[in-house]
Amino acid sequence: MITRIREIRKGKGMTLADVAAACQPPTTPQTIGRLETGARTVSVDWLNRIAAALDTLPGDLVKLQDRPDIPIAARLTAEGAQPLAARRNFAPPQLSGDLVGLEIEFPFGDYRPRDQIWLERLPPERFREATNRDILAPRPAGRFAFGRLVDMFGARLSLLPPQHGARQMVLVDVPWIAVARTLIRVL
Repeated sequence: MITRIREIRKGKGMTLADVAAACQPPTTPQTIGRLETGARTVSVDWLNRIAAALDTLPGDLVKLQDRPDIPIAARLTAEGAQPLAARRNFAPPQLSGDLVGLEIEFPFGDYRPRDQIWLERLPPERFREATNRDILAPRPAGRFAFGRLVDMFGARLSLLPPQHGARQMVLVDVPWIAVARTLIRVL
């Protein structure tokens, strides 16, 4: 299996030791190096551990023939657009998990018309993962609520809508929520 571990690690400015220490449980930099070079077989467990350490999706660590990389032309710094010291690529978004979409038609907070938000559905036992993140939650009669999950009290969720001056919403006994994972913005 051809992986992108080294590319993504370097793109995030992390060393082998940084990734090794961020793995749960921690491992050695040598092990990460062997997994990067293919000297050691990368199992699904290793993909999951390294993806978590790199704060990316496991699918982003695997090179796929039908998903071409996007070369990074430059980086935008305080001094303006700067060339890269070494060639790097973006991995196109990888579809994984139980995803749903949200289409923005009206400007709300940081969101603009034509934005697409890709959200991952979570069951109630994983709701805490979405604290201080934007979520979509089903409401009775086929409606939905969207906002920042600011607090949880048992089965009660408190959301702050993105509109300026909006009042906090309280939802009870929500069967699932979907946490925002990817924003697609057409310029």
